[in-house]
Amino acid sequence: MDFTSDTQFWLVVGCALVMAVGIFGVVMPVLPGLPLCFAAVLIWAIFSDAGWGKWVAVGLAAIWMACGETIKYIWPGRRMARSGVPSSTLFLGAVGGIVGFFVIPLVGLPIGFVVGIWGAEATRYRGLKAAWPSTKEALKAVGMSVLIEGCAAMLIVFTWVAALIFA
Repeated sequence: MDFTSDTQFWLVVGCALVMAVGIFGVVMPVLPGLPLCFAAVLIWAIFSDAGWGKWVAVGLAAIWMACGETIKYIWPGRRMARSGVPSSTLFLGAVGGIVGFFVIPLVGLPIGFVVGIWGAEATRYRGLKAAWPSTKEALKAVGMSVLIEGCAAMLIVFTWVAALIFA
């Protein structure tokens, strides 16, 4: 890619910033992480003066996004179903996360999620101590989901960087 043009340089810088925000969105689920990373690759491909390889990068980024978005729900969901954690517990955890986000901005989202799951399981098992094993399983599943989405985001970024170098 030719960076002699200021427009092309700032296009790359802007797309890199959008991808950084997308990766932040993977960790802090306030922003749609994978769609932001994909959108940055698509915008770069539309406005870039790179060769046909930019469209290969867009296709691969779309595949990484689709795989990441699908697997991040299927794999942890199956693990939770095997361990006996109901989906209603995750729903109440999500509600707790939303409430926590507004009570304690940014940091309150994960705190509210954990408290919501623990509260739902404590109600189900009729005790805080009995709720902890299910809460740990739910947290492991959520961590796995974040890891899967993070890997997909990094694959999108690596694909884009390869396209920058070789397209």
